[in-house]
Amino acid sequence: MLPRVMAVVLVAALALPPVITGGQERAPERGELLYETHCVACHDREVHWRDGRLVSDWRSLRAEVRRWQAMASLGWTDDEIDEVARFLQLRHYRNLAPD
Repeated sequence: MLPRVMAVVLVAALALPPVITGGQERAPERGELLYETHCVACHDREVHWRDGRLVSDWRSLRAEVRRWQAMASLGWTDDEIDEVARFLQLRHYRNLAPD
């Protein structure tokens, strides 16, 4: 009985996402997961720092995320759009002007 319980605990522990701690691997946030799953195939890093980019503030970033997810027929919620926009702001658009 004990080996079976230990096996179940081990499988459950391996199924959990990594814990966010000091030097260890962190669990990706929802916005990052959505972006990496649906966007990165067409949008490599260069798209975010090209000269003609359309993003200049939070509102335009959110509008671009909304536009691209609609073009891809992803059907994201407002919360998912915000999460992807937050991920992009942290990763690529650190100096955006506030709304």
